[in-house]
Amino acid sequence: MGIFQPFRAIGYITTQVPFSVQRLGTETFVTVSVGKAFQIYNVYALFLFFSCILFIFEESHVFSPLMQCAKLNLVLVGPQLPKKIRALASYRDYTFAAYGCNIAVFKRAHQVATWESHNAKINHLLLFGEHVLSLDVKGNMFIWAFKGITENNSPFGHISLGNKFTPSCIMHPDTYLNKVIVGSQEGSLQLWNISTKKKLYEFKRWSSAISCCVSSPALDVVAVGCSDGKIHVHNIRYDEEVVTFSQSTRGSVTALSFSTDGQPLLASGGSSGVISIWNLEKRRLHSVIGEAHDCSIVSLHFLANEPVLMSSSADNSIKMWIFDTSDGDARLLRFRSGHSAPPKCIRFYSNGRHILSAGQDRAFRLFSVIQDQQSRELSQRHVSKRAKKLKLKETEIKLKPVIAFDVAEIRERDWCNVVTCHMDTAQAFVWRLQNFVIGEHILSPCPQNPTPVKACAISACGNFAVVGTAAGWIERFNLQSGISRGSYVDMSEGRSCAHNGEVVGVSCDSTNTIMISAGLNGDVKVWNFKGRELKSRWEIGCPVVKIVYHRYNGLLATVADDLVIRLFDVVALRMVRKFEGHTDRITDACFSEDGKWLMTSSMDGTLRIWDVILASQIDAILVDVSVTALSLSPNMDVLATTHVDQNGVYLWVNQAMFSAPSKSGAHGSGKDIVNINLPSISTGNSLDSNSEEADKSSPQEVQDVPLSTPGHEQIPDLVTLSMLPKSQWQSLINLDIIKARNKPIEPPKKPEKAPFFLPSIPSLSGEIVFKTRESAEGDEDSQAGETESRKIQADGPVSEFLQFLQHSAEENDFAAFTEYIKGLSSSTLDMELRMLQIVGEDDSDQESSDRPETHLIGLLLDYFTQEISCRNNFEFIQAMIRLFLKIHGESVRCQPILQEKAEKLLHIQTAVWQKIDKLFQSTRCMVTFLSNSQF
Repeated sequence: MGIFQPFRAIGYITTQVPFSVQRLGTETFVTVSVGKAFQIYNVYALFLFFSCILFIFEESHVFSPLMQCAKLNLVLVGPQLPKKIRALASYRDYTFAAYGCNIAVFKRAHQVATWESHNAKINHLLLFGEHVLSLDVKGNMFIWAFKGITENNSPFGHISLGNKFTPSCIMHPDTYLNKVIVGSQEGSLQLWNISTKKKLYEFKRWSSAISCCVSSPALDVVAVGCSDGKIHVHNIRYDEEVVTFSQSTRGSVTALSFSTDGQPLLASGGSSGVISIWNLEKRRLHSVIGEAHDCSIVSLHFLANEPVLMSSSADNSIKMWIFDTSDGDARLLRFRSGHSAPPKCIRFYSNGRHILSAGQDRAFRLFSVIQDQQSRELSQRHVSKRAKKLKLKETEIKLKPVIAFDVAEIRERDWCNVVTCHMDTAQAFVWRLQNFVIGEHILSPCPQNPTPVKACAISACGNFAVVGTAAGWIERFNLQSGISRGSYVDMSEGRSCAHNGEVVGVSCDSTNTIMISAGLNGDVKVWNFKGRELKSRWEIGCPVVKIVYHRYNGLLATVADDLVIRLFDVVALRMVRKFEGHTDRITDACFSEDGKWLMTSSMDGTLRIWDVILASQIDAILVDVSVTALSLSPNMDVLATTHVDQNGVYLWVNQAMFSAPSKSGAHGSGKDIVNINLPSISTGNSLDSNSEEADKSSPQEVQDVPLSTPGHEQIPDLVTLSMLPKSQWQSLINLDIIKARNKPIEPPKKPEKAPFFLPSIPSLSGEIVFKTRESAEGDEDSQAGETESRKIQADGPVSEFLQFLQHSAEENDFAAFTEYIKGLSSSTLDMELRMLQIVGEDDSDQESSDRPETHLIGLLLDYFTQEISCRNNFEFIQAMIRLFLKIHGESVRCQPILQEKAEKLLHIQTAVWQKIDKLFQSTRCMVTFLSNSQF
């Protein structure tokens, strides 16, 4: 495994698979597909209460603010499947997902069964009473019973639709017992009885393929959508056409849904992303939701008895539309969306809690790493209104895709703190992240000769923005006012601009002293930030495509066309490092927060980590889809990447920060390349899958790894900590305080009074048992025998604690015993140590030394001596020694054998601590000197 392990993917909302809707009580749950996994959203709206009020007042717009109580929260993410999901169905806690030729059955997030009977890919699933119908591309329909799933994984029915019938949709008409209707790409519609497995009727053919079919609230009436854009409302009882609508100008019909709140409305979605609302009573078009989605509509569903329409599309979004306006048109109520095209630029923000992402879909988004509900798109100010006014599409009104941006958090509350450069745009735009909106200023460098802006940077103080253009012009702007503060011009060669060619990157240092710029021709220049004069320059020797500057160590990384990464010291003006290894175009690079790592990605599919200090590659991973952009969080715990043709952002965790180093050589080193799968939608699955692959690939290597860190890996004169939580070993020290704090305030209540001459005790069943003289005498005998039982304890069954201790002492290897006691709780460890107390202190020394308790205490002292000498688990062993001496200190003092072992432990403990204390001495002197000095 490499340094970074797959964690999860964010930014995925839905795909081209129709969603599944079910209502449980007052809440509606929507199950959607996100590639190889599924997600469940909670749709809850307080419309039932307001519907009565709206009926009385007949003014829905009066209560429209109150009706915005709907929410679209993510409540569950399913595990990853081997293939992409092709169909979904849901019933209560069960989710049925078809992938390839199989069907996975989940109870919440746990897979309980897999149905395997199809020989072709499954395209449709239908929940039918207590059964699930699955339909594949070859016309095979299987009937499954989901009651008793774990006992029976085989279907109890099979129907073949024939070779000349290619199914395209399936539905169940209301009140038709055991009957389903199947539509085909040939334009025909068939009615089947799944109980008798017979075809009852075949309806007349339409002139084009059937794409969708849905049942209406009226009995015997269904709506059929065709690929030619026509919608046929058909009476299946008499095989008669009721009405026909046409939306041929808006593409083929891809989804249909009837309203169930009393309004005679039919919603249809087209391949162009437009939703049409038809009035069934007036038999005409009611309204149109123009540009509801950017891609084809996948699913439509009216919520039960509510004027809310839910839609999903292949543009990675789910939207809720409410019909509450005075003219009956729909407006957007709630939505969840992600990038509809692959993102190209990402950057961590807000101390690693958010990620700024810019994609080819002209959207600038803010993703939350912690809570998915906080993710949103930054507003470009009234895009919908301007599009309607100008009669243009929203995508034509939006800014062009972002090619580069920079952000500064220091001035977030004061003014705009983000600058973006857009494709083929001669201006740079500013954004205010506090309000999630585009700023009021537009930065226009060199208005006399406008050329596209290619690079931008914000100063460390957050007051200035520097932009570079394709013509080599570099200009500085004030972010608060948007006013130009001068341009950078190279007068040495009589130029009127900064570079003789395109500017590929600009950066500012941490004190606003210098500004660095790089040109496409391979020249790098250092400028005086305030005076704007040229200080120095050097040539790379080949075209430069990107630069990355680390403000705190003063190192500049340049990426050139020759696939070589060069590091320059800007102060010394010389090259200090040179990294080679990529075999294809380098797409992105970034420094770690401490400046010790440089990470680069390439179109060859590799992501490499270079150690700046050691001047070598320390890790490299290979993914199936090439990385296009990357960013490392300030805490260096999470790495974010984007990939070719992927609409999401993928997160990787630094395993060294979340787990103890348990295996030697567990991370990649040198030129070794580790092949790793991309993170999945759900957390933990990628980790498990990769760990399983590692176990299968090298089982012998896993078995030979010891449970604890071996002594030869110990750094000389240093100690190794146990990597346990601080509370675990601190509670050993303060165990008495914890017990006193948790002691109950009131004593246990006595049972009901019994006759005064009979003492009583409560039994396990709660009944009162009266003690006779014989039983009382028996209790006294049992209490008197407790001491004797303690004496013969060693002859009886031995606890697991003692077994590990004795076995480790015999093998002279306490690694297994260390791992065992590290897994015990503080109270359990305290109990195990107290079980070794020597009973009967008035016995002679000779008798006490022969007892098994004395021998076991001596083994514990030997264990402490070995662990201290190896300097392993230092803080945990110190806490355990303190608890041991608190319990057995008197026994050690009274036994000469134990005294010798205790003196040996003291000698080793003193020697180890003196070495550590000597290392701390110089640091303590420096701190004392600085704290007492007055400047």
